[in-house]
Amino acid sequence: MTDEASARQFLDPQMGDIYPPEALAAVPEAADRITQAIESGKKIVIYGDYDVDGITAVSILWHCLTLAGANVEFYIPHRLEEGYGVNGDAIGVLADEGAGMVISVDCGVTAIEPAEIAKRRGVEFIITDHHQPATDASGQVTLPDALIVHPTVSRTGAADYPNPHISGAGVALKLAWAVAQSLSNSKKVSAAYRSFLVDATGLAALGTIADVVPLTGENRIIAQHGLRGLARSGLPGLTALIESAGLTGQSLSGYDIGFKLAPRLNAIGRMGHARLAVELLTRATSDEAKMIAKNLNDQNTARQKLQNRIAKEAREMVIEQRQNADTVRGIVLASSRWHAGVIGIVASKVMEEFGRPTVMIALENGVGQGSGRSVRNFAPARGLRVMPRSSYLLRRPCHGGRPADRLSKSGRLSHGVSESRGQMLTPVDLRPKLSIDDMVSLADLTPQLVSDFSRLEPFGAGNPPATLATDWLEVYGDPRTVGTNGSHLQVTLTDGRHRCKGIAFSMAKYADDLSNHRRCRVAFQPIMNEWQGRRTVEMQIADFQFPDR
Repeated sequence: MTDEASARQFLDPQMGDIYPPEALAAVPEAADRITQAIESGKKIVIYGDYDVDGITAVSILWHCLTLAGANVEFYIPHRLEEGYGVNGDAIGVLADEGAGMVISVDCGVTAIEPAEIAKRRGVEFIITDHHQPATDASGQVTLPDALIVHPTVSRTGAADYPNPHISGAGVALKLAWAVAQSLSNSKKVSAAYRSFLVDATGLAALGTIADVVPLTGENRIIAQHGLRGLARSGLPGLTALIESAGLTGQSLSGYDIGFKLAPRLNAIGRMGHARLAVELLTRATSDEAKMIAKNLNDQNTARQKLQNRIAKEAREMVIEQRQNADTVRGIVLASSRWHAGVIGIVASKVMEEFGRPTVMIALENGVGQGSGRSVRNFAPARGLRVMPRSSYLLRRPCHGGRPADRLSKSGRLSHGVSESRGQMLTPVDLRPKLSIDDMVSLADLTPQLVSDFSRLEPFGAGNPPATLATDWLEVYGDPRTVGTNGSHLQVTLTDGRHRCKGIAFSMAKYADDLSNHRRCRVAFQPIMNEWQGRRTVEMQIADFQFPDR
């Protein structure tokens, strides 16, 4: 924050400060083309990604075009069978089925060959995306031959949209807004479209928070106002989804999106087909929505069990293969027992635990689909790109949290990744860092402090919750492990005058240290706990420090 006005705008973001749709390159032309397609009865297919950002982006445009009476369908590729992005085979099938226009959302900026196929087949192709474009051997950006709505690139040169970090759902929101204006013949949309845009902003908030784009500026406006709209939404699918997560009647936070709603939507794409999640958020009736929401909940439970099993196996492999040794700069793991849909999540956990860039590969018939996660200052694809393609890779890496590649010869890849990263990373790069915002005493932990911090919501990328730290404290009583598998740790700490409870998720391994040392410092986030009408401030502990370390 540079001044008081900026601080006030951050604390109280206004929808009036959101950028108009025409600020996004090619939006007016795209809206005109879509309006013409609607009026001519042309079949329109919305082609989306299988993650939450893509699912919500598809849903936003589908509701907009359906409200206009368009002949509209949607297409979601299968994560494991088709992979990320627009593929030429799918464009051919859609053309065979009579599509006259295909609109991509949250993907498409690298779809050079599919755009050529669409052109040959007479299918009008509009791309809306926010990911990085492809580059040629000289580093020059190469774009598909299509109309492109994108915050940073266009076919006529670099775009200069003020919010380069807008999500795919945010781009879809802007296009839907422009279509609504076009169909209303006015900058001020009709009452029906105003109501639609409230729900659309809620969907965009869901996609924005789930896609981990920076929650600052315009993204913060969409997230904060959209969260309010989500809680009040009349869409049967959103109502059922919120109910399945046990959040009915509550104010929604960024945490609720990231850890309760988004995982349910993502799970079906990882374990099955994301089309069902789009059905939930689009044409499902109330009864259908409840059944789909239950299915998503069941799939999420199955995903968690599978993820926990793979994480245990991966951790054992790292230790057994000594990939956690000081000389190892990168971890590569592979197994035919792993599900390609969840290895990205596990790679994040392995990376966090061992502090090394991690690639995990799900093998099938000697070929693997991999996913990589990395430490700061090192992009996962960078280490792969410097190695000879023929040695390891069947297909080049892609970006944005997508499957890193299809890989072969994982043993050689492991050596190659470790060697390349050894040249690029230092021991300092591998050392975990935790940023502390302030030091506090237990006396400072009041309900008013938690209330003040809540004004900074929604939290997420670019706007993390404040992390505080204490001086040395004594352990009061005995720490105990809690949770279904006893993986969490509950402890009470005291400075001699005040006491405060703390919960440390997935930190049961520190129970003996706490019992033996009886003193520690903690890094934590203050939270409000409500139990039987009593509200108390507690600590959600991020890390411990003990006297001998």
